[in-house]
Amino acid sequence: MTHIGIVPARGGSKRLPRKNIRAIAGKPLLAWTAQAALASGLSRVILSTDDEEIAEVGRAHGLEAPFLRPAAIAEDATPMLPVLAHLIDWLEAGGTKLKSVVLLQPTSPLRLPRHIDEAIAMFERERAETIVSVTDVPNGFGPNKFMRMDARGVVTKADLPDAGDLVVRNGPAILMTSPDVIRRGTLYGSPTLGYRMERLASVDIDDEDDFAFAEFLLLRRQREA
Repeated sequence: MTHIGIVPARGGSKRLPRKNIRAIAGKPLLAWTAQAALASGLSRVILSTDDEEIAEVGRAHGLEAPFLRPAAIAEDATPMLPVLAHLIDWLEAGGTKLKSVVLLQPTSPLRLPRHIDEAIAMFERERAETIVSVTDVPNGFGPNKFMRMDARGVVTKADLPDAGDLVVRNGPAILMTSPDVIRRGTLYGSPTLGYRMERLASVDIDDEDDFAFAEFLLLRRQREA
């Protein structure tokens, strides 16, 4: 029974065109996730893409890219569930016995091999169905500062729980789940356990500001290595 990493990298990103192969800190964005995944304890790491250029970049950085994702599950609004189901079906058709699939978004380039290995260890130790990476809510965004604003611009205090147990999903940088959970039509099984990551390892690139901040952190990490 194996833990298989999947790196989803669609070709049609709109907010940041071609972001998955855009250079950041001297490498394609995709390469940072490939580097962490291949240095971890995962059995295999497979790139799921609909784009041959992205597949070639992935292969150049050590990822398997044995297929191009069907267009029907490579649209802008395609959720992650059918992407994972497609990979599971492909692996099992080839005789692979899966213990988990480990989703590794390429938009989380600060993730390290130890983060992946610690999530795997938690999955095994706690016999969880799902592990999802989370990070603490930044101090500046505690629940006592949240307000709701209606269409007229009127604000009222949001009624949120105490900050003590609040965490936020960090992308997620890591989502590790049993194939049985995916077959039930969901990403999150029972129990789902949170794997806490440091805030600066949790940067998720969604826009130009995220990209610039992540590059700053990657370059700083390289200088300090």
